[in-house]
Amino acid sequence: MCKRVFICPVRMFPSHREREQPIFSTRAHVFQIDPATKRNWIPASKHAVTVSFFYDASRHAYRIISVGGTKAIINSTITPNMTFTKTSQKFGQWADSRANTVYGLGFATEQQLHQFSERFKEVKEAARLAREKSQDKMEMVNPALNIAAPQDLSDELQSPPVMCVNGPEDKLFRSQSADITLSSEKERIKKMLSEGSICEMNLEAELFTLQDSNAKLVAALHEANANVEQWKKQLAAYQEETDRLRDQVADLEAHGGQGPSDMLKDELTQSLEELEALLKAKDEEIRILQAKKSDFHEMEQEREEAIHRLQELEMRNVELERRVQNAEQSLASTLEDRDRTENEVQRVVQILDVKIFDLNDLRQSLVKLLEK
Repeated sequence: MCKRVFICPVRMFPSHREREQPIFSTRAHVFQIDPATKRNWIPASKHAVTVSFFYDASRHAYRIISVGGTKAIINSTITPNMTFTKTSQKFGQWADSRANTVYGLGFATEQQLHQFSERFKEVKEAARLAREKSQDKMEMVNPALNIAAPQDLSDELQSPPVMCVNGPEDKLFRSQSADITLSSEKERIKKMLSEGSICEMNLEAELFTLQDSNAKLVAALHEANANVEQWKKQLAAYQEETDRLRDQVADLEAHGGQGPSDMLKDELTQSLEELEALLKAKDEEIRILQAKKSDFHEMEQEREEAIHRLQELEMRNVELERRVQNAEQSLASTLEDRDRTENEVQRVVQILDVKIFDLNDLRQSLVKLLEK
């Protein structure tokens, strides 16, 4: 049996590698998702480290690299499918399927997070353009590699037909087709689960942020309530003092005294004006605290909405797990059907081999008869 051997051209690259050039650098605290739970963040650095974008001119690739001491904390190659997500005012994350992890960065200011996010979008767009350019080059090279294909096809058409049964090759072809179908189904299910996990992690991070803000607002509200009670007591004391001073002023006016009583009256009037101004300031502070209390109620509503969204996501994960179980059952039944089909093909191949052997004997017998 003849087999054609196709020799693929090998592209030769230069032995030396060009140096990677840094594009943008910033400082941030680096985190990685816990591979066991896929929920909690594990600090990858004890303090803020330098995180840089690099461009590899030899491979036309962009990478995010961060080194802590002598260890590479981040080594992520940027692809057009990656997305950088802001989960809070100073925290963002992205998933790296090649490294099978999720990286998180905590910045000192919101401006640094915005700059990193914008640079990530620019680098991702540049990576997409580089990939399209490389695909265009491959499309220009591929027609030159396939020039001999029509000639091979014509040779096969002109060659006489030969009856042959390749049982193992047919079995291998069927097995490879089934494996490709099953692997694509597995990849699709894994992608669905990873998307669900990333959405769940984003919602959990948002929920943690809201809970932190809620705790701070509760503490501020308790402190404000304590201050309000204290200010109410002071206000009552000021009001008593004001009433007492007014009574004194009324008594002085009733006596109609002159000289030192006029000076005392002026002092009392000035003290009364100061107390009234202080009373207005306290009223304004009470109004501000009441406005903050309404903001606290709005944060409470947002927290409840986030909890509701998290519950919906958990229900979606349950549905995805159910679909995975159904897919696994379907996979098992498909494997059983494939095994039965392979056994049937093997049995048919054996029968055909026996028939071919019998036909060969018959042909030899006929040849001998014709020679006699």
